[in-house]
Amino acid sequence: MRSISLAILAVTSGLALLPCPALAADIALIGLFPGKAVLVIDNGAPKTYAVGSTIASDSKLIDVSSSAAVIETNGRRQTLTLDGYVAHAAGSHSGASSGKVILMPDSKGHYMAQGQINGGAIRMLLDTGASTIALPASDAIRLGIDYKKGKVGRTNTANGVTQVYRVMLDTVKIGDIQINQVEAAVHESGLPFALLGMSFLSRVEMRNEGGQMMLTKRY
Repeated sequence: MRSISLAILAVTSGLALLPCPALAADIALIGLFPGKAVLVIDNGAPKTYAVGSTIASDSKLIDVSSSAAVIETNGRRQTLTLDGYVAHAAGSHSGASSGKVILMPDSKGHYMAQGQINGGAIRMLLDTGASTIALPASDAIRLGIDYKKGKVGRTNTANGVTQVYRVMLDTVKIGDIQINQVEAAVHESGLPFALLGMSFLSRVEMRNEGGQMMLTKRY
């Protein structure tokens, strides 16, 4: 799995994201797989942990689901979700959804978004030059998308013209923003990671403020 330094903040009304005093380590969730979670400890490099693994001196990964991981620290259990990168294992919170997400650039100025497609976790590179969401075939298969039933088409890439399968995704969710019925193109080769293209981005408002990319759902 490609390790990319990033930070995704899910902004919610009346919410203050504060480190939980019970946790000695600052833990953030950025990816989920069956029986495993990709975590960042104290702003270090992302690392994959299996359920039951010790992830810090006093913390252990207890359980994972399709959208969350459960951490136990000194007998106290907390839930980390994929809704926001800086969750700090702070547990559940109240407050109405704002429909906004803030993406922080990585060291190369790229914006990566951790989200869900049809309920399955995926990480995507924001790409305004892509007309649709673009998925490697391996991700489509993992997400349960029968892309071979899609319409065969062709698209221009850095490696020339390539064949793709055009499909319709039921749901695409980034933080608090969920869009239904989003077009995507599945590539069987030449695409190393998923792209968050304009079939999603054209349905939200994008604003760059001081290097931060804010996405706001259109109502």
